[in-house]
Amino acid sequence: MGAIKNFFSKLGIVGELFQFLWQNKRWWLIPVIVVLLVVGLALIFSQSTALGPFIYSLF
Repeated sequence: MGAIKNFFSKLGIVGELFQFLWQNKRWWLIPVIVVLLVVGLALIFSQSTALGPFIYSLF
């Protein structure tokens, strides 16, 4: 358990969020947050490329 706490402490605010979710038995929210971050990053990076119109058509 100490190794996990040490790993989370090196991640800063994101680590604190995951540590909070893990300690309060909200670990089931972690995949939801990760998926939202991936979709958000895909939308941000696709705006400046030629793939933008194709990705927007998915939503």
